Amino acid sequence: MSLPSKKLHVHFSSISLVISGILFVLYPALRPFSDESSLQGAAAFSSTEWLLSHILAIVAFTLLPLGFYGFQYSLQNSLTYWAFVFCLVGVGLTLPFYGGETFGLYAIGLEAINQQSVDLLSQADIVRSGFGLVMFVIGLLLVAIAAILLTIALWTSNKYLKFSGIPLTLGMILYLPQFFFDQPLRVTHGMLVAIGCIWIAIELWSKRNDTNEQKTQSNTVSL
Repeated sequence: MSLPSKKLHVHFSSISLVISGILFVLYPALRPFSDESSLQGAAAFSSTEWLLSHILAIVAFTLLPLGFYGFQYSLQNSLTYWAFVFCLVGVGLTLPFYGGETFGLYAIGLEAINQQSVDLLSQADIVRSGFGLVMFVIGLLLVAIAAILLTIALWTSNKYLKFSGIPLTLGMILYLPQFFFDQPLRVTHGMLVAIGCIWIAIELWSKRNDTNEQKTQSNTVSL
């Protein structure tokens, strides 16, 4: 069975980036915000919106390295390679925390509602702290470094628009600070990440034929 063509890799990566960007907006837009020390917070944790929004965040992060992978196929240099590696490892360290947020807090919310007790909500701090939080912070920092490396690769490539990677880089650098703000700013941040993802996806898609041309030239030389 033959391997997929480089053009197909680029198509898949571009689509992955677009979907990822859209989901980064839907996540904070759908996520319920409330006083998490009250039964209102328990109702938010146990809601369908809580589950759905956080699952969308998990999918958004999962698709991000696939987008970076397309640039490795397109440019094939050390910067895009390490951008992909850092993004992949960073996402791997980030997702366990989101798993706790998604399913752990959902279970806590359900039990707090069943018992009509806010005491159980203190368990949310346990889910959100400890080594899991350390992994989460390290993971997001690695994703931010990956975005920086990709931006440098795009800037120096003479193939893509120099500024195309900047919005995504800003979005990933601000990913940790945005958690300290309310929903409107978090949605705005999600839009910044989405713009970044969609912009570089368009750039990658528009240069897909260049990738095939490079491959053809390489095959011609080898003949």
